[in-house]
Amino acid sequence: LQLLLLGSFWLLATPPAWSIFQRPTGTPAPPRLQYLLEPLHPTVHTQRGATATLPCVLRALPRNYRVKWSKVEPANYGENVIIITNGLYHKNYGPLSPRVRLRHGHRYDASLTITHVALEDEGRYRCQLVNGLEDESVSLTLHLEGVVFPYQPSNGRYKFNYHEAKRACEQQDSRLATYQQLYKAWTEGLDWCNAGWILDGTVHYPIINSREPCGGRLLLPGVRSYGARDKQKDRFDAFCFTSALQGSEVYFIRGHLNFKEAGQACRNHGAALAKVGQLYSAWKFSQLDRCDGGWLEDGSVRYPINTPRQRCGGLPDPGVRSFGFPSKEMRSYGTYCFVGQ
Repeated sequence: LQLLLLGSFWLLATPPAWSIFQRPTGTPAPPRLQYLLEPLHPTVHTQRGATATLPCVLRALPRNYRVKWSKVEPANYGENVIIITNGLYHKNYGPLSPRVRLRHGHRYDASLTITHVALEDEGRYRCQLVNGLEDESVSLTLHLEGVVFPYQPSNGRYKFNYHEAKRACEQQDSRLATYQQLYKAWTEGLDWCNAGWILDGTVHYPIINSREPCGGRLLLPGVRSYGARDKQKDRFDAFCFTSALQGSEVYFIRGHLNFKEAGQACRNHGAALAKVGQLYSAWKFSQLDRCDGGWLEDGSVRYPINTPRQRCGGLPDPGVRSFGFPSKEMRSYGTYCFVGQ
């Protein structure tokens, strides 16, 4: 397979100074908004479980208008309608329906409020004014600060088709990462030699340190791509994305427990075995740092390191280390438990 280098520190270039300040000759100016105000901040940052509002405000109220909110879905190259209003009445659509409403701070306000923000809510949204021949729209991005991690099952690498990879991430309190999330993780140090599915059905792997088993030493670092693959037949690992959840906690119980005993130890404390995504979230956002291997809900044994040290694996970078999937009868590990809201 021909590898395409999609990103590299050495290939990132600054545009010439003139292009920052003036539009090249012959390039049409973007259409001026007549009714909608440009948002001051096109990206809204939020946390999982929080309430977020995407601003959409009208400067004037045209006759017989409608405002339509939709979410751009990269996985199917379409848009899903969320809510439509004519200023007096509105109707909700789709799976977001129970958690969305219009803010209606004043009669020009068509901003969208999302409650109990979930992982799948991240992405690009469009507020469209529908007014006959004068339709116009603004785009906004809902951003969750998160962490991307590679995932493979107990029976080894390259076992997932696309749908199985999607389901596996969801089972670990995460979702398939977008390309933007994977690219950002690469810029922050994610270095992984196994290719994995992402949300849009393409397959990639991020490389910081070029090496022979990962395309060779001559290829520059970057997010390398196999492009779009057959979602039913082709098999790879998965790149999952998770985020912090308000009011949750992951903690460690010391002991020499087998898998069944580990689950019971968590239940005795009113908790459950932590999932892989929950451990990564605690490592990233709560700085969980332990040298002790512990059972997780999928039968793997892992431990989170924020301050690398010799006696904790000896690797120079922070991360979640893995012992793989040992026999569930083995009594060598403690357990990581999760308690949520």
